[in-house]
Amino acid sequence: MIFRRALQREFAQTAAAVFVALFAILISSVLIRLLGQAAGGRVPADAVLALIGFGALAQLPTVLTLTLFIAILLSLSRSYRDSEMVVWFASGVPLTAWIAPVLLFILPLVVVVGAGSLFLAPWSQQKSAEYREALDSRDDTQRVAPGVFRESAGAQRVFFVEVGAGEDGRVGNVFVSEETADGELVVIASAEGYLRTDDEGRRFVVLEKGRRYDGRAGTPQYRVMEFERYEVQVEQKAVASPPARARALPTAALMAQADARSLGELLGRVGAPITALLLGLMAIPLSFVNPRAGRASNLLVAVLVYLLYSNAISIFQSWVSQGKVGFAAGLLLPHMAVLGALALMFHTRLAVSPFWRRRV
Repeated sequence: MIFRRALQREFAQTAAAVFVALFAILISSVLIRLLGQAAGGRVPADAVLALIGFGALAQLPTVLTLTLFIAILLSLSRSYRDSEMVVWFASGVPLTAWIAPVLLFILPLVVVVGAGSLFLAPWSQQKSAEYREALDSRDDTQRVAPGVFRESAGAQRVFFVEVGAGEDGRVGNVFVSEETADGELVVIASAEGYLRTDDEGRRFVVLEKGRRYDGRAGTPQYRVMEFERYEVQVEQKAVASPPARARALPTAALMAQADARSLGELLGRVGAPITALLLGLMAIPLSFVNPRAGRASNLLVAVLVYLLYSNAISIFQSWVSQGKVGFAAGLLLPHMAVLGALALMFHTRLAVSPFWRRRV
């Protein structure tokens, strides 16, 4: 009982610290990418937080898998460095005795990883796609922000508003640049502007006290028109339906379709909890630290193992999506290979001498 309680406590504390660190790295990477898109005008600034949340939920199974793998690896490696393993081995506790406490710790996380991979991640992908489509379907007036040049959805107009809307809904110092189909440039500048909706629900941009310039760039042919009131009807866009991507489809829909692309995506979702389980068990033999080889040698091997494992799953997922490999073979082969490597690693640590050094 002392052995199990000590391990469970250390696993939990290490996992909490690792999860916070990995989640912070994930949020930072998503934030940097979205801020770059927002600076380029591809994503509205007010949509960054929502997209960060959807992206974090989609990557949560991967973060939890890495958390349990690193937490077990660091905890048992510390036991090797502090000679606690020597004490446990001298007390008659073999290396296989760590399997039960590790399973007791990782099984709840494996269930969470499976639920996140099968249900939470596709839901967040679908909601993110719907949210992006809703943003793209907004009319040009909803894209305008004070002090920022905004391009219209069709890349035909550029808007600039110096002063934001007050309580009366009016904006100040409005600039609109538009290129017509025949190559003419239209520039409109007005002192004030506001939105108006008529009885039929049509929206109009009303500009007051301004000028309109029509002409071709680089030629003296242009016209100047002054106006007291200028109205332009805003085209209402229909909300586009989100694309039917395999990553955004529910798991039940993938099973119902059962085509090659759906089976490839389903393989990745079903394999996520299996990957978490096998990596958690593999951390036990990988945690061995040889003082002569340095403290970070096992960490480098663990990183290499994780990269090989994840890349192998991605390769088989791609092969299943292309129809080169069946679903059952693509699901079993990489995990069976890792399971065989896991048995070999346990045998190597438990044997007095490795089998390749034995003499007949």
